[in-house]
Amino acid sequence: MKILVTGGAGFIGSHVVDAYLAAGHDVIAVDDLSTGRKENVDSRARLYELDIRDAELERLFAAEKPDVVNHHAAKASVRESMVHPALYADVNVLGSLNLLELSRRHGVRKFIYISTGGAVYGEPQYLPADESHPICPLDPYGASKAAFEHYLPLYHTHYGLSFTVLRYANVYGPRQDPLGEAGVVAIFSGQMLRGEQAVINGSGEQERDFVYVGDAAQANILALDGGEGGIYNIGTGVGTSINEVFDQLKAATDYQRSAVHGPAKAGEVFKVYLNADKAASELGWKPSTSLEEGLSLTVDYFRTRA
Repeated sequence: MKILVTGGAGFIGSHVVDAYLAAGHDVIAVDDLSTGRKENVDSRARLYELDIRDAELERLFAAEKPDVVNHHAAKASVRESMVHPALYADVNVLGSLNLLELSRRHGVRKFIYISTGGAVYGEPQYLPADESHPICPLDPYGASKAAFEHYLPLYHTHYGLSFTVLRYANVYGPRQDPLGEAGVVAIFSGQMLRGEQAVINGSGEQERDFVYVGDAAQANILALDGGEGGIYNIGTGVGTSINEVFDQLKAATDYQRSAVHGPAKAGEVFKVYLNADKAASELGWKPSTSLEEGLSLTVDYFRTRA
């Protein structure tokens, strides 16, 4: 099967590329390299340096004729989206719609869309949040990701394009940017290994659902032939506080400093974790990597690059 992975040089997308290659598929990666890295992409995949809004994508679709589009590319910072909401609508809605139109015109069989379970639900009315939970994002990033979900059943109804939506929890692991402003596990790991002061935003009692990147990649394998027309949370169902993550990483890195707390960030949900029972029953997906194991693997990766 020929699969086009957008954001394929990025943190999560590159792991999905790896998983598809390991399963024997022919993989094309598309990435504008604004945050992705060429070195993340396995040499067996063909990497095209393109923005998802780029008109040149028409030639790519015509030449490569992918069977499946796996759409990971996005602007994905809650904090940046609060400052640049129009940019997030442009990339995450209009850019995604460009891909959907190209898929329709060039005979793509299936469109796998990566949404966010960490942001579309807003401050949850109940926990763990399942897929029936009301959509009420607190930031333009979550709003843009949720908005595009509505186009997928429309394209299925009118054009027969099949789809699956995966709503990720907080994915962490190797290749995440330790110098960025999102991805607390990578940021803390990098700071601790460099001996720098790690700062917790707010009280640290915020809770997130941390799912290891290898487990998230496996959901994308299962979505190739399963989950037709469905929306699936991809998470562990367990909330872990930022303070707990700090303490576990402090032990794993032998970090000698105590936590320092800064101001809380606008637009961020306080507590969210996801019910992934639907993914278990319909996709056959369950997370297999414990937080302790995943944090250890992540620290080991960053230690080799410190």
